[in-house]
Amino acid sequence: MLKSDLINILVAKRGVTQKQAEATIETIFESMKDALCRGENIEIRGLGAFHVKNYQGYQGRNPKTGQVIPVKPKRGLLFRTGKELRDRVNRPPPQQAQTDLPPVSESKGPGNTGTGL
Repeated sequence: MLKSDLINILVAKRGVTQKQAEATIETIFESMKDALCRGENIEIRGLGAFHVKNYQGYQGRNPKTGQVIPVKPKRGLLFRTGKELRDRVNRPPPQQAQTDLPPVSESKGPGNTGTGL
């Protein structure tokens, strides 16, 4: 799903204009980005949570030369799904209606003896 898909859904379901939908989605995403850049966590009930994780600096090695290289401390972003979303994703798909077509059998046409060799 793309950002444009979210905008189109907002237009269809809420009856807002394309410009209003774009502004709304952009405001939400910008607010989320700003909060994460400040080191804040974001929790959206029913969806999940974004967490900023701080990684310490360490001494790494260049695998080619073996030279020690200092790696600077950095921050990473983790997303953990909420229970409701996890359960929904893991729910078995709904059963599709069975058609009255006969089952497909293997064909033993010319050159196919069915031996598998």
